[in-house]
Amino acid sequence: DHRDLHLSIRRQRQMCIRDRHIGFKMIIGVPKEIKNHEYRVGLTPRSVKEFINHGHKVLVQTNAGVGIGASDQEYADTGAEIITTAKEVFDKAEMIVKVKEPQAEEIAMLREGQILYTYLHLAPDPEQTKGLVESGAICVAYETVTSPRGGLPLLAPMSKVAGRMAVQAGAHFLEHPNGGMGALLGGVPGVDPLKVVILGGGVVGAHAAHMAVGMGADVWVLDNNPDTLEQHWQQFGRSTNTVFSTKSSVEEYVLQADLVIGGVLIPGAEAPKLVSKEMIKAMKPGSVIVDVAIDQGGCFETSKATTHAEPTYIVDDVVHYCVANMPGGVPKTSTYALNNVTLPFGLSIANKGVKQALLDDEHLRAGLNVHSGNVTCLEVAQDLGYDYVPALDILNK
Repeated sequence: DHRDLHLSIRRQRQMCIRDRHIGFKMIIGVPKEIKNHEYRVGLTPRSVKEFINHGHKVLVQTNAGVGIGASDQEYADTGAEIITTAKEVFDKAEMIVKVKEPQAEEIAMLREGQILYTYLHLAPDPEQTKGLVESGAICVAYETVTSPRGGLPLLAPMSKVAGRMAVQAGAHFLEHPNGGMGALLGGVPGVDPLKVVILGGGVVGAHAAHMAVGMGADVWVLDNNPDTLEQHWQQFGRSTNTVFSTKSSVEEYVLQADLVIGGVLIPGAEAPKLVSKEMIKAMKPGSVIVDVAIDQGGCFETSKATTHAEPTYIVDDVVHYCVANMPGGVPKTSTYALNNVTLPFGLSIANKGVKQALLDDEHLRAGLNVHSGNVTCLEVAQDLGYDYVPALDILNK
């Protein structure tokens, strides 16, 4: 069995070398996403064309772009090769570009030294982490790539989408036929608006506040960073209210809320559980929580990941919306917004080779989570009990 595996890997490498001899720098693979109700795609036709213009070969699985309205013909017109199966894409490609974390059957197709460039969210997902470590692949996670200003530029577009969607979803599930209390978020003249409490004033929180203010809600934002609260005040003024976040203030405002949006993030690590089971039990019947942090394990103790097929469940008369790929519900907007920020880093990896690209750019290097069986993200290693190996220790060997 081991001999067959090594022969297979050797054949795949020989195919890659052959393609390089006929002029291709790197072979990029774009499989169709298979997570439940995930309609985004790793590369748009425009992005594929950009890779091809830089001398790379791009393999796109058939129907990979159908969710964003991009046909196989449109990809073929850019110069991409349309591939029938995911296995063939994984077998031939040197770098796999996706959107969502690889599912078990995709992890099984990864090979030693292959580059995986996608969202991973490893901290709350020990099974995925184990699979990626055992694969020997080089895994760069969008969500931990940094910027010179200290932000998370590849996470920000999806946080913006999710923040806006959180208010839409919350308003929808506050309607009585959908399990909520049967009240309109913004009220009407003579009837009070509902109280929206947003935990975290970062990118998710700011965009959720923007939507909630636009819908006429009574908006309260909690954060424990005074600078974030100051920025929020400057952006929104008196149209929202800001509160310094403590355990007691979270409890006070959550229990008053009609809609609570959880948007707290610790880069690379599991989200903190800010709202306990006891607090959920004491909330208003028919109130709604939207846990945008569910990709990182969620910030409500009662949260568990759901899908667009069955987005909600009820605990103690509180509607829980915990869809783990919220932006997948608006794949066209999400994919183009995501590609705007992932493309430059992807081109750097392809143009320079992954080792040199990571050595040259400390911000891209922050995205390296797993390399050849080693966990290179400190927060993931701490949360899941792996030995932490700094990225430079591996890259400088």
